[in-house]
Amino acid sequence: MAATTAINPLTSDQKLPSKSNFPVHARGFCISVSASASSIQGGTSEGKNASLPRPLTSTDLTGLPSEGSRIRVAYQGVPGAYSESAAEKAYPNCEAVPCEQFETAFEAVERWLVDRAVLPIENSLGGSIHRNYDLLLRHRLHIVGEVKLAIRHCLLANHGVKIEHLKRVLSHPQALAQCENTLTRLGIVREAVDDTAGAAKHVALNELDDTGAVASAAAAKIYGLNLLLQDIQDYSDNVTRFLMLAREPIIPRTDRPFKTSIVFSLDEGPGMLFKALAVFAMRQINLTKIESRPLQRQALPAHNEITNGNPGSFPYLFYVDFQASMADQRAQNALSHLKEFATFLSVLGSYPEDVSI
Repeated sequence: MAATTAINPLTSDQKLPSKSNFPVHARGFCISVSASASSIQGGTSEGKNASLPRPLTSTDLTGLPSEGSRIRVAYQGVPGAYSESAAEKAYPNCEAVPCEQFETAFEAVERWLVDRAVLPIENSLGGSIHRNYDLLLRHRLHIVGEVKLAIRHCLLANHGVKIEHLKRVLSHPQALAQCENTLTRLGIVREAVDDTAGAAKHVALNELDDTGAVASAAAAKIYGLNLLLQDIQDYSDNVTRFLMLAREPIIPRTDRPFKTSIVFSLDEGPGMLFKALAVFAMRQINLTKIESRPLQRQALPAHNEITNGNPGSFPYLFYVDFQASMADQRAQNALSHLKEFATFLSVLGSYPEDVSI
């Protein structure tokens, strides 16, 4: 497979922002980073896609300011990605800024290159995006909203190519898995790449006549591909939930459905997790999500004491979403109760719940 479909990871010499002052309970305001150069130069020299913006890489994070009044929103992928559609749904008329990696999008917000980031956190079929859970703790951004996007996969190919001509199909591993029944019936070899829109771009730029891509209808339009089949996902209820991230939190309210996201850790012992979750149950607060992740010591340098435990044990962090605003007295009481025995507790954000899907 051509190297052009791959997304290069950050190198070891590209350091992350310091987290030595990570808060114990609720996140404070982030330190501003001054801008120093002109706006990001978009576009490529690749033929018919020359007008498309080049994905932002970690080496571009040099403090470039935004221009004009349009809000700039970072997303991971290339134009035509589902994440771009989510960004445009979350912030209509925004300037969507593609980034090569999830971490690049986080850093772009922190360094004032963009105003917001919209990144996936879970899919109704594929489950959680663990990398972004880890990055939420490593970076000092606030969750200010969520947006849910129905995922509708299409089989794309260059014009003149028919389904019977296809020998292989490219896409993100989750997209391929979500279309397994259709692709198995067609007898097409599946090859995984970094993202759906990147697969479509690769097929188009290389004018492949035996290879298709599983991607969105938007990607087909952007890269001039033909829609061979639409809605090829195995299940119609394929929805991805995205988080809207910003440098500053929003003021929580009680006049509309709100959701709050927290992360905490506990001492080891029988019933400790039960005790933690009981603080919500006893106040009739509904939990919508709980996720456990291994504790990364470098992410919490000021809280190494929470890693103490039995030799050979593995300390965990628990990410919880619950349906209540931090302006609700019940939520405040629940977190005050939890803080009495949690070894670490941080509020990641309190934000309006997306009830559109």
